[in-house]
Amino acid sequence: MIRNRSMPPGVFIPELAYRDVLAAAAWLCRVFGFRERLRIGDHRVQLVYDGASMVVIEHPSESPVDARTHATMVHVPDVDRHHAHARACGATIIVAPTNHPYGERQYAVEDIGGHRWVFSQSIADVDPAEWGGTLFAEQEIV
Repeated sequence: MIRNRSMPPGVFIPELAYRDVLAAAAWLCRVFGFRERLRIGDHRVQLVYDGASMVVIEHPSESPVDARTHATMVHVPDVDRHHAHARACGATIIVAPTNHPYGERQYAVEDIGGHRWVFSQSIADVDPAEWGGTLFAEQEIV
């Protein structure tokens, strides 16, 4: 596989639309701890966080942003610290930090573009069968 320096790292790279791309990128960096990797004009910004990435793209003005249609999940080392920082910055918290039976502590927040984010911290190694999940063996991609 060719490594392309123009592409952000990661296999899954969410692209989220915002009406003001530069303001959204600055907000995501300040409140959620992203770092700007690459800026393309004023209509596209690549952001990175601990080896993962996302792209902030220009939002077409005629279509609505609907936070119920998507969420971006980000693993963080300390959900409570992350939550406290986001709340102190004025972020709209949807769900306070909560422990879940699948071994994660998570909170949900809405950003300034109406997007829903779930920040998650692993707190236990839990067999998915214990909470009703089905784990499939990883397959090598040829």
